[in-house]
Amino acid sequence: TKVTPKMRSRTETKSATIACGKGMNLIFVGTEVGPWSKTGGLGDVLGGLPPALAARGHRVMTISPRYDQYKDAWDTSVAVEVKVGDSIEIVRFFHCYKRGVDRVFVDHPMFLEKVWGKTGSKIYGPKAGLDYLDNELRFSLLCQAALEAPRVLNLNSSNYFSGPYGEDVLFIANDWHTALIPCYLKSMYQSRGIYLNAKVAFCIHNIAYQGRFSFSDFPLLNLPDKFRGSFDFIDGYEKPVKGRKINWMKAGILESHRVVTVSPYYAQELVSAVDKGVELDSVLRKT
Repeated sequence: TKVTPKMRSRTETKSATIACGKGMNLIFVGTEVGPWSKTGGLGDVLGGLPPALAARGHRVMTISPRYDQYKDAWDTSVAVEVKVGDSIEIVRFFHCYKRGVDRVFVDHPMFLEKVWGKTGSKIYGPKAGLDYLDNELRFSLLCQAALEAPRVLNLNSSNYFSGPYGEDVLFIANDWHTALIPCYLKSMYQSRGIYLNAKVAFCIHNIAYQGRFSFSDFPLLNLPDKFRGSFDFIDGYEKPVKGRKINWMKAGILESHRVVTVSPYYAQELVSAVDKGVELDSVLRKT
């Protein structure tokens, strides 16, 4: 793959971050962020919660796919390489600053070409109930790009903060599509002395969607074998068992530093019964 002159790599020295106040550096990662992309509550949360946290003195970024040509988001001219399956892909970052929040959009044909002009209905598949066949690769790319953004984007739109967010950050990963973030954080960065103080909070919005795929797909994720157990999942408590799978949400729950839900009531509901936790109730009880 040809690398552009402006491309940044994982091995570059990080730039200094200038910050005012005592707030945290918060990075929300999700497949939806309102009003740019939204099919339900996830988009609402990532649209509304970050500005509220920014108003309390935190430096806040959201990272989501660029499904369309959003007129208010501009090309940062920053590109990075990520390994997706067997190929090296180049992703670019678009950015806008709204209500105190850095809105970052990951630009790649896996997102833009599939959803062109119809963000509301084709984020996850060509039609309701039918997923894109390469969703594992799409969201692997999103997770890797999200881990690069705080280090490589030199953002100066705020009156209170300037420069890259740096490595002292808290990633808030939302639902199964972002469950690889804690795994990649550990395997690609912390194992090499990068992001040593970074943490991941995994937020469950809808446990019914878990990212269950064939067990043979694990190599596509480019993770060390030591993570395989966190993904290992038997689909179906009752006979006949549907088979061995990998389960992204299970891995997100086990590998993140903290697991949260959208409300205390939902947290209680998820651990109350097998059907309420959609077969992850026992895993949640251990966290």
